[in-house]
Amino acid sequence: MQVNELAHEGLKRAYSVTLPAGDIASSREKRLSEIAKTVSLPGFRPGKVPMSIVRQRYGTAVMGEVLEQSVGDASRKVVSDRGLKPALQPKIEVTSFPEGGDLEFRMDLEVLPDIPMPDFAGIEIERLRAEPGDEDVSKILTTLAERNGDLADVTEARPSAKGDMLVCDFTGRIYPDLLSNGPGLGAVPGAPGKMPNSWEVGVSSGLTTEIAAIGTEAGLPYVDLRVSGTASEEGWVQVSLEGPNGIAAAAGTTQSLTVTTSVAAGALPQGAQGKLGFNLRSRTDFLEMVRQGFELAAGQTTQAFTFPAQDAIAFARPFIYLHGIASGSSVDVTLRLGPARLIAGTEEPEAPAFAGGAASDMPIEVGGPGFIPGFTDQIEGLSAGETRDIHVVFPIDYGSQELAGKRAVFSIVAKALKQRVARAVDDDLAKAVGQTDLAALQTQIKEGLQREYDGLSRMKLKRALLDKLSDMASFPVPEGMVEGEFGQIWQRVEADLKAGRLDADDQGKDEATLRTEYRGIAERRIRLGLLLSEIGRSNNIQVTPDELSMALRQEASRYRGQEQQVIEFFRKNPDAMENLRAPIFEEKVVDFIIELAKVTDRQVAAEELSAA
Repeated sequence: MQVNELAHEGLKRAYSVTLPAGDIASSREKRLSEIAKTVSLPGFRPGKVPMSIVRQRYGTAVMGEVLEQSVGDASRKVVSDRGLKPALQPKIEVTSFPEGGDLEFRMDLEVLPDIPMPDFAGIEIERLRAEPGDEDVSKILTTLAERNGDLADVTEARPSAKGDMLVCDFTGRIYPDLLSNGPGLGAVPGAPGKMPNSWEVGVSSGLTTEIAAIGTEAGLPYVDLRVSGTASEEGWVQVSLEGPNGIAAAAGTTQSLTVTTSVAAGALPQGAQGKLGFNLRSRTDFLEMVRQGFELAAGQTTQAFTFPAQDAIAFARPFIYLHGIASGSSVDVTLRLGPARLIAGTEEPEAPAFAGGAASDMPIEVGGPGFIPGFTDQIEGLSAGETRDIHVVFPIDYGSQELAGKRAVFSIVAKALKQRVARAVDDDLAKAVGQTDLAALQTQIKEGLQREYDGLSRMKLKRALLDKLSDMASFPVPEGMVEGEFGQIWQRVEADLKAGRLDADDQGKDEATLRTEYRGIAERRIRLGLLLSEIGRSNNIQVTPDELSMALRQEASRYRGQEQQVIEFFRKNPDAMENLRAPIFEEKVVDFIIELAKVTDRQVAAEELSAA
C-alpha cells in the first residue's frame, strides 16, 4: 500500500492511497474460494461447482465486497499509522481502477483539534439562590382554589368575556377547496422570505418582494407581501395560488375563485389595476391566459370563470395579478393576502362534517387554551341563546393528517354562561387535591417551589459556566461537525417558521441573518462539546451503569404500558443509548468544574431568579 499526503491545512487532511492490483486479485480469489466450498448450484454437488462457474456467477458481487473491505481496511490503517483522530467518517473517492490495475482512492477527513485545558481555579461564577415565601405559596393556593372551584351560572344578562366558561354545542365542517394550500400556510418572513407552500410570486424588472410579516385575523392566516423598487418597464406583480401544474380543468367548465386581499401599508401606484385569472395549459404546453378585473383593496372577492371551448385544456393555475404600474414609477406597497379558495362551478358545495368535530354541552373557556388556534377567541361576546359561525384553519402540523392545513367552519350554539367560583382555601381543598390537610398541602407546595428554584439556580449557574468556558476556548473546530450541527438546528428553525412559532427575538429577521446567527450557535455548541468531552476524558469522568439504568427507567416511564418495549429498543440501539448517556456525562463534567471553580452564592428574590 502506498500513501501520499495531498493536504495538511488546519484540521483538514487528504491522502492518496494506492492498493496493488495483486493484493486486490488475491483477496478476490480467496473470497471466491470460500464461496466455492459451500455453494450449491443445479447439476452440481455442494462444494463441487467448478471455480470458473463460481467466478462467472459471483465474480462481480465479490469484487464489490472486496473493494469495500480493502478500502475500509486501508483507510483505517492510514488513520492508525499516523495517529489521527477523525472528527467524522472520512470521505472516500475512488480516483482510478483500470481493469487488472492498481486501485487508487482519495481520502479526505478532518481531525479533532488539540484542546488546551482551562485554568478551572481561575473561573469565577455567581450562583443565585432563592427560597419560596408565604406569598409564593399563597398564590399557588389561590390558583388551586380557582381551578378546583365549582361552575356557577352567571345570573346577569351579558355577553361572554375572556375567562368565562361558555357552555356550547358546536359542529365543525371542512370547507371544500380545490387548492392544495388555500389557507396560505407555510410562509416564512424575510427578504425575500418564502411564500406559502404551493404559492409563488413573480414581479417585473426593477421590483423586488419580501414577506414583511405573517399573522392571523379572525382565526385565519395572512401574509404581508411588500413590493418595492422602481419599475423599469410597465410594472406588474403576479401571485400564483397553486403549484406549476395547477388544478385539473376541462374545456367549457366553470370554476369560482375566492381571494382575500387588502393594502396593509403604503398605497397602490397610480393607474395600477387588479385582476384575477388562470393560466390554462394542455398536458404539455401553455395555451392562454384568462383574466377579470377586481378591486384589490376590497377584502374578499369571488369571481366565476368559464374556460374556453378548447379540448386541449387540462390544467388551470389560478393567480392574483397587479399590473398597469407605469415605467419609472416608485413602488412601496404591502399587500395583505388572506386565504384563497377554488371550487368547481358557482354553487357553494356542501361542507362535510368531520369525525370528532362536534360536541354537546361543552364548557369552553373564552379566550382559553386547548382548542384550534383562534377558536376560543372568536366565541368572546356570545350570549346564551345566540349562534355564530367561526372560521379557523387547522395548523399545518396538526396531529390528524386529514385535517392538517384545512380550513373549517364551526357552527356554535351558546347555551349557558358560567363562571368558576373559587372554593375556600382550607383542609377540604387540600383533600380535594390529594393531601391530608392544609398544612401538608402548604409544605408540598413549598418543597415543589424550592425544587423549581434550585433547578433554575443550577441552570443559570451552568449557563454562566459555559459562557466562561466559551470565552476561554479559542481552538479551531472541524467544519464538518459545525455543518452537521447547523443542519439539525436549521431544520427546527424552518419547522418553527412554517408553523408560526418563531421566537420573539428572531421575528423580523431575514433568512440570511438567521442563518449567520444560528451557524454561530452551532460552532459554539461544537466547541463546548469538544471541550467538555476532553475535560471528561482527561479526568476519567465516566457514566456508571447504574446511572445509565436509572436514566433508561425514567425514559421508559414516559410511555405507560410500553415500558419493556422502550427498554428493549434502547438496549438494541447504541445510538439511542448514547443519547441517554451524553447529558449525564455533561452534567458530571459540569459538576467537576464547579467543584474547582470559584463560586459565590447570592440570595435573590424569586423574580430575579426567574428572569431570563
